[in-house]
Amino acid sequence: MTSLTDPQKDRFRLSMLLYDTRYRSATIQIIALIFFMLVAAWLISNTAQNLAALGKPIDLGFLTEPASYDINQRLLDYDSRDSHLRASFIGLLNTLVVAVLGCATATVIGVIVGVLRLSPNWLVGRLMTVYVESFRNVPVLLWIVFFMAILIETLPAPSAFRGDDPAAHMLLGDSVAITNRGVYIPEPLFSNSLGDIHLFGASPLRFDVSLDLIAILAVLGLGLWASAWIRRRADGIQEATGARPTTWYLRLGVVSVPLAVLLLMLGFHLGMPELKGFNFRGGTHMRNSLIALWLALSLYTAAFIAEIVRAGILAISSGQTEAAAALGLRPRRIMSLVILPQALRVIVPPLISQYLNLTKNSSLAIAVGYMDITGTLGGITMNQTGRELECVLMLMMIYLIISLSISAVMNWYNESVKLRER
Repeated sequence: MTSLTDPQKDRFRLSMLLYDTRYRSATIQIIALIFFMLVAAWLISNTAQNLAALGKPIDLGFLTEPASYDINQRLLDYDSRDSHLRASFIGLLNTLVVAVLGCATATVIGVIVGVLRLSPNWLVGRLMTVYVESFRNVPVLLWIVFFMAILIETLPAPSAFRGDDPAAHMLLGDSVAITNRGVYIPEPLFSNSLGDIHLFGASPLRFDVSLDLIAILAVLGLGLWASAWIRRRADGIQEATGARPTTWYLRLGVVSVPLAVLLLMLGFHLGMPELKGFNFRGGTHMRNSLIALWLALSLYTAAFIAEIVRAGILAISSGQTEAAAALGLRPRRIMSLVILPQALRVIVPPLISQYLNLTKNSSLAIAVGYMDITGTLGGITMNQTGRELECVLMLMMIYLIISLSISAVMNWYNESVKLRER
């Protein structure tokens, strides 16, 4: 009788790192990583030595020096005596404002235009085609300058609102003034304010958080959670009985009633802009530079989003539309309930790139005098201090963090809407 034994395993030898397929790929990657780290270390060391020889060693102390320049559009308190770090922080907030407003507006416009491009109405379809081709084939910088020129040259000056028979009038019950210096809108105020929370003390990153805003967001969040719970309960009843209860008034009530009570308790009212002297005072002032940048980036990016939406819709089989129509759904309901939810898996990945492009294109704000992070840290601060390397590296890091944050949020959303097989 014979017995079978397992073959003796080969002992590990250094030559196996190159000739054994089990180790070769890991060996090559480790060697490449070491080589990359050595090159990076050489570049950093060489740069540091050259800067030291020029009398400009890498130093971030310039961020604590007085900025000595003003920022016209800002969300927080700032004056020219604040530090360069404070000015950069204000510029970063301005960049985030443009990015958020632009992404939201571009998405709404892009989805509408993308759907209308597929309209059976010949005129509507051709008009949307003209819009898409016009905006995406002209550099966005030209659109920014064009909108800025339109706002300055065509809108009335504040003096046109003065007199018994003014040449220009305010809108919406004398609450909104559109001028060549910007748009003045009502400002939310509270007569029974809860006060503010002062964060980071007297540091350059200091800012005040309104307790009124926190209370409003908390009540609104709880209302939305209650509304979602009511919807889920209605879904459960429908699955169990086949009849869906009417819940729209309950969902509307749990959101609006507590919010209205809170606003009443806080003494909510609007501060209206008023013409005093040679300009308007009060309210919230949105300068032409912000509006021009917002409009240009939104309309430019919306043209690309429209093509993404159109491609996503065309990727869905026509059988889905025919099946929904056979069930008696109207065209608008078919688009919103059947086609677009399925098209999201095609739309969202390239949509991320458009959001990133819009955020990075906001650095063109310096062309119209809007002080974003590029205009502050990468513009005036860099020119005043002569710290080119430090400013550029900080700018690169800031844009990298913003882009990675947007990608992370959109990838999470893409994962949540992805179709899953049962």
